[in-house]
Amino acid sequence: MSESPLLEIKNLHATVAGNPILRGLNLTINRGEVHALMGPNGSGKSTLSNVIMGHPNYEITDGEIHFMGQNITEMEPDERAKLGIFLAFQYPTSIPGVTLANFLLASVKAGRGAENVKLMEFRKELVAQMAALGISQDFAKRYVNEGFSGGEKKRCEILQMAMLKPGLAILDETDSGLDIDALRIVSDGVNRLTTPEMGVLVITHYQRLLNHIKPHHVHVLVHGRIVQSGGPEVALQLEEKGYDELLQAHGLEPVGAA
Repeated sequence: MSESPLLEIKNLHATVAGNPILRGLNLTINRGEVHALMGPNGSGKSTLSNVIMGHPNYEITDGEIHFMGQNITEMEPDERAKLGIFLAFQYPTSIPGVTLANFLLASVKAGRGAENVKLMEFRKELVAQMAALGISQDFAKRYVNEGFSGGEKKRCEILQMAMLKPGLAILDETDSGLDIDALRIVSDGVNRLTTPEMGVLVITHYQRLLNHIKPHHVHVLVHGRIVQSGGPEVALQLEEKGYDELLQAHGLEPVGAA
């Protein structure tokens, strides 16, 4: 019997405040695969990441999401996180009064089970992962994302991924707001953490991130549907020609057009 896909999305329809955003989306990610999802602004990229994570503001009106062979369509976000789904946010929020170290400790305990987390081992691993990502040890004592630059916030998202060791990592426009040095450090971190047992979904508007994180598959999302899939060459074509030609080929108007 063949192994079930890591993530399988079937005919997914979703709305935000009653407005249809995803319109019959299908996507399969297997273990060890890196998938990139591209598309113009307003196409539904971030909606998809939030729907996979179970954000309560998004309503699934049809279709199913399966993770490791289990139907998670009705699961709460914390249940999905415990199963091993991780979302690196495009705009990470600050958490006043909670240090980065305590936040990560609580997250790791929730994921692995408190009885399985030994404090000394956690601290040793945290120090090593912070060093690998070029994050000063002083950040462990600072409140989560308070006063952090854009690049520092994104590095701390990847630090969270490093500590949680998810089965599926979703990176929602992780490259936005990063200079080339920060982009390289974040990308190197993702590449270092990706294992043959996990899958990665990289959501991005631009090709430049894919110069660092090499996808096996690239999908183009337009008007809530994947209209094209292929290898890395798809991203290069989009970089060269933009989205208008693709939209016209599918009889679609530019996103946001009246």
